[in-house]
Amino acid sequence: MEGLSSRQTQILKALIDEYLETADPVGSLALEKKYNLGVSPATIRNEMANLTANGYLKQPHTSAGRVPTPMAMKFYIHQLMDERKVGLAEEVRAKEHINSTRTNIDHMMREATLALSQNTHSLAVATMDDGSVWAHGHSHLFSNPEFLDHLVCQSVFAMLERERMLHELFFVRLTGLSPIEILFGEELGWQYFEPVGIVASRFHAKGHDFALGVIGPFRLNYAQVIPSVRYFGDLVHQTLEQG
Repeated sequence: MEGLSSRQTQILKALIDEYLETADPVGSLALEKKYNLGVSPATIRNEMANLTANGYLKQPHTSAGRVPTPMAMKFYIHQLMDERKVGLAEEVRAKEHINSTRTNIDHMMREATLALSQNTHSLAVATMDDGSVWAHGHSHLFSNPEFLDHLVCQSVFAMLERERMLHELFFVRLTGLSPIEILFGEELGWQYFEPVGIVASRFHAKGHDFALGVIGPFRLNYAQVIPSVRYFGDLVHQTLEQG
């Protein structure tokens, strides 16, 4: 993205890598010790202050460290991150599960959310414009410290039971203009959703709009989740069209 120097980009990438691993605000000393950035902690602090002023980082009130903003995460995802390919064995298993249920949409979406949840170790959700919803992997949320706050969990689970919110999330906030879309809870403006990240695919088949995605922490393992959601979205879409 224009406006960032190579040094700022290097520091931002290191900070996000560290944050994705630890879920804790990241300070200049931690970056200097671990990432061999070739500059002093004071220089790192100055650049972090610049990144904060430019909207890439924010500072939690209780910490001297910084965390990335949605703008920084989008920059990281689109410019700095290397996606992991879906493995051949995973593709074969997914096709077997989906093809075995191709004549029944309900069974297919159940299998798709189950397989996607297992593949990403996350909460997988699918929905249809008639209000149907399928979800699997709720327990995966609790492996992330962000969801130790019961109000965050309560808000996510409540959304899954509210047709209006689901419709807004998957058929209003998601535009369908891109094969994969990423939403952050902070952008949604919903109470207690700030620690949440969403990766989803939206498609049209058999006269209906569908969406399939993963809900997890803001610091989702995007390198794995994005290609998995893309693959499963394409697979379900193609199977529905051919069925």
